[in-house]
Amino acid sequence: MRTRLALPVALIAAISVAATACQSSSGKDSARSDAKNTPAAAPSAADYNPTPYDRIKDGGTYTTVGTFDDQGNPFNVNATLTASRVWAWYNADAITYSPTGDVQYNPDYFSDVKVAVVGGNQKVTLTINPKAIFNDGTPIDWTAIRATWKANNGSDKAYAASSTDGYDQITSVTKGVNAKQAVITFHGVNPSWSSLFTTFLHPKAATVANFNNAYVKKAHPEWGAGPYTVGKWDTHSGDITFVRNPKWWGRKGKLDKRVYVNLESTAAINAFKNGQIDYVSATDAESLEQIKGLKGTEIRSGGSPFEYSLYFNTKSAVLADATVRKAIEENVDRTQIAKIRFQGLDYKEPLPGSAILYSFQKGYQDNLSAVLKYAPQEAGKELDAAGWKPGSDGVRAKNGRKLEVGYTLLGDDPLDKATAGALAAMLKPVGIRLDIRKADEADFSKILSDRKFDLFLSGNRSMDPFGARYLCDFYCSDRDSNITGAGSPALDREIRATGKIADLGKQAAAANEVERKALREYAFLPLFSGPSTYGVKKGLANVGATIFYNPLPETVGWEK
Repeated sequence: MRTRLALPVALIAAISVAATACQSSSGKDSARSDAKNTPAAAPSAADYNPTPYDRIKDGGTYTTVGTFDDQGNPFNVNATLTASRVWAWYNADAITYSPTGDVQYNPDYFSDVKVAVVGGNQKVTLTINPKAIFNDGTPIDWTAIRATWKANNGSDKAYAASSTDGYDQITSVTKGVNAKQAVITFHGVNPSWSSLFTTFLHPKAATVANFNNAYVKKAHPEWGAGPYTVGKWDTHSGDITFVRNPKWWGRKGKLDKRVYVNLESTAAINAFKNGQIDYVSATDAESLEQIKGLKGTEIRSGGSPFEYSLYFNTKSAVLADATVRKAIEENVDRTQIAKIRFQGLDYKEPLPGSAILYSFQKGYQDNLSAVLKYAPQEAGKELDAAGWKPGSDGVRAKNGRKLEVGYTLLGDDPLDKATAGALAAMLKPVGIRLDIRKADEADFSKILSDRKFDLFLSGNRSMDPFGARYLCDFYCSDRDSNITGAGSPALDREIRATGKIADLGKQAAAANEVERKALREYAFLPLFSGPSTYGVKKGLANVGATIFYNPLPETVGWEK
């Protein structure tokens, strides 16, 4: 699963950016790049105090900053990373991944998994744990797998599904030897099938009405399952408390309580320093400096399956002009942006060149450098040729319209403000005025779903290693998750063809080739990744920089 605005692989998150010191991966990106000091790949190290279950004490509370999202169903197109994280604490975590992306089946849900290819078509047989039940007493059986498939396969457009990719390749989900066995048949082969059923829906949650609306600012613990369930869901404060689930059949959760407190991101560091929370993200040098050396705490830092990108709304009046979009991209000095974001942090990485794979993954290619270079002078010539003429105030105009582009800035994070200011300064010399428009963090989902932006900076986290599978979510013109609105039916066909390639290596190669075409729409600009760096109270187990790993809730707790 990738958490993104609209992907079950990668939900977009309106969060402050993780930070470090970054150089350009090649001289094409910036005139000031420093290639010899730049690593060939971003760090893939994990740092989360991995601790066996039997070495974690019973009891205790784990508290972090967080709250529920507008849309709490992670399969829904309007869900974000927040929704996915909260969902995992009171719903099934049936399939997870190791830090480097190896598949792990949770025997409390799937007691056996068999994958075979018959006549060129893949068949996956999931044998479900006989004890597995939803909290309302409904058995977890093949009907939950079928309901999840039907809600997400795109056959009924009334479902606001995040991504149909992979689900639309399934031709049937049927009962196996008994109700506790689901037989999933694909058209062709899908090597990343496991990402489709990392969690699943209660059949009652999979009606159109409930899929789209039941989880809007609400929880449905009766449709959930797992070691924890909802203890308190405070719609007034936004706080959430999870408690042990008396109906859980597996290893019991080690914690008495898992608590989310609803605080603005800028208040999180002080809350950590004051001992109110047990874990906090250090998003910049200032926050890292504040928490370094605090008694009873430690810093955990590792690689990051995050990527932060600039999204262009091609449906807005000025950005409908591809020449303008390209000119903006050619004027964005990504190396300088990274230096701003990562100042004071001991970290380097190559700048990201793809939306689908990270530089530490096999098959990664820097597709962006193949189609774009940092070239302010060229951008000026292109705008001249397209009829955008400089005005007396330095701002270009065409047919009476000034070349003014909005930039939506969420919240009051100083680093985000500095980034917006830097972008405005980069665009000014070429005659583009950046109009910085402030918005509340709470409006994030609505801004994207309603496309109320011109330019928007946001992050994407991969929760599984199958990045090529999500090419369509980023770039297909008919996909709601493509918030830029760019693309074409012809490109859509090429993108979808990559999803039918059985071999993961060959699929990645084909996806890279198509992504280079998609990036020539000049509507999506990868900017940086950064590390995952956290302040953590000593003794907290299985929490920190985990890359693709999501520790099972029952394994999170305090060392004995």
